[in-house]
Amino acid sequence: MGLFSVAHHKIIASTNDEARRLAIEGAPHGTVVHADEQSSARGRLSRTWFSPPGNLYISIVLRTGQPPSRTAELSFVTALAVADTVDSLLPQTIRATLKWPNDVLVDGAKIAGILLEQVDDATIIGIGLNVLHAPTDIAYKATAIVASGGAASVEQARDILLERLAHHLEVWSQDGFGPVRDQWLDRSFPIGAKIRANSGGESIAGAFAGMDADGALLLDTPSGRRRIVAGDIAIGG
Repeated sequence: MGLFSVAHHKIIASTNDEARRLAIEGAPHGTVVHADEQSSARGRLSRTWFSPPGNLYISIVLRTGQPPSRTAELSFVTALAVADTVDSLLPQTIRATLKWPNDVLVDGAKIAGILLEQVDDATIIGIGLNVLHAPTDIAYKATAIVASGGAASVEQARDILLERLAHHLEVWSQDGFGPVRDQWLDRSFPIGAKIRANSGGESIAGAFAGMDADGALLLDTPSGRRRIVAGDIAIGG
């Protein structure tokens, strides 16, 4: 599969934990852990990640050779790859959108999750893509490829995702974050959209003003422009 070497498991506690273990042992760039099911998966902010059989769960070891200051950019690179994958598996009339920092949405419902973790000089990228199933006992809307009118096997989704990730990684490595940022913004809110950021215990309402050169969210508020580097985003003021 070119850049990537896949190790497949029927069930595993967490693909990210296994990728972390392999990274510590010196696993090379492009090592992929793929599981049919996870028993102890987690998402951003240590949230439990819904992981029944029938969806795609992979974690990837990357050793990009880039400085640590650029690691956060990989979140946006990955989101683009996942969005491309979703587009390829759904009817042509549907286009995946992105919500900062790395949520992938279809018609406003979350269809995938992305988690980045750092282990020494390696970055672990965990991806969960809802292919057959979407959780229902959660506070936000969720969907899956099949529920959105698509059809795909988990293996097909995995192979497309890895191909798109390789493409976006190459662009990022050769041309920097600028092209990634532009493509990400093309899939996100329109400039001026009313959004609310919950960051550091503070709720901040304002108008979306784009994303700066480091990937921080820019929000125009009554008290001036705010730069958000971590938090959750909700549509509406």
